[in-house]
Amino acid sequence: MRTLLSVLLTAGCTPALAALNIFACTPEWGALAKELAGDRARIFVATTAQQDPHRIEARPSLLARARTADLVVCTGADLEAGWLPLLQTGAGNPRIQAGQPGYFEAAAAVTLIERPASLDRAHGDVHAAGNPHLHLHPRNVAAVAAALAQRMAELDPKEALHYRARADGFLRRWREATARWEAHGARLRGTAVIVHHRDLAYLVAWLGLREAGALEPRPGIAPSAAHLSELIALTKREPVKAIVRSAYSDARPAEWLSAQTGIPAVVLPYTVGGTPAARDLFGLFDDTLARLLAVAG
Repeated sequence: MRTLLSVLLTAGCTPALAALNIFACTPEWGALAKELAGDRARIFVATTAQQDPHRIEARPSLLARARTADLVVCTGADLEAGWLPLLQTGAGNPRIQAGQPGYFEAAAAVTLIERPASLDRAHGDVHAAGNPHLHLHPRNVAAVAAALAQRMAELDPKEALHYRARADGFLRRWREATARWEAHGARLRGTAVIVHHRDLAYLVAWLGLREAGALEPRPGIAPSAAHLSELIALTKREPVKAIVRSAYSDARPAEWLSAQTGIPAVVLPYTVGGTPAARDLFGLFDDTLARLLAVAG
């Protein structure tokens, strides 16, 4: 009797089992899924902030996770085109195929920028649907959050009120934080920077930064010595305040240019986990702004 009572008491104290198995392609969407689902989901994040999201290997460990996923949350717009379709095919999981409720693309919830007029490999690694690095604009994150919470509610209707309540709470805090970020970031408007890749385009547009140049002559193309020399000449004409790159980008071009010009090289987290302070989505934007403001003057 005592043993049975112990079992019953233990069962009563055990949290409800997570209803959804979520496979997030990148850390920002894993963090957002956690905000919206809380303990109602098991969340696996396929990549880290130190990995280039374009170039991921479809490893067996990822395939195993994809087999059991109820929901795949990815960026879309071809960002994961080199590896996610291989997982979807190999997993044999009908729930997460394109067009099914268990496949969610963040890009479908927002309007993408930089959609090319034509596709030409000579222009570098361009995306037909537009720039996929959409999470570095907080208003895009809000739009994705609303759409993702709705998808979770559809997949797990018993917990629909839970997902919607958490979405309401997250969006309220997110709006407050966005207002604070925009107030603090106002003095960055017009600040000239040199970027590494097009992965910061939404951040540049949101804050009103001025992109004076780019380390990559074309997206995905490593800078040549001649191109770097052109950037040195540019810094003598332009009041560039920082050379910015994402945490996963090759540090060498930015550090070399910084050494030649005296302009600080600034590493931005890009996604959750990119820096120690970027522990969640709020920390991602807090730290990004802090690092930019530190060199803005």
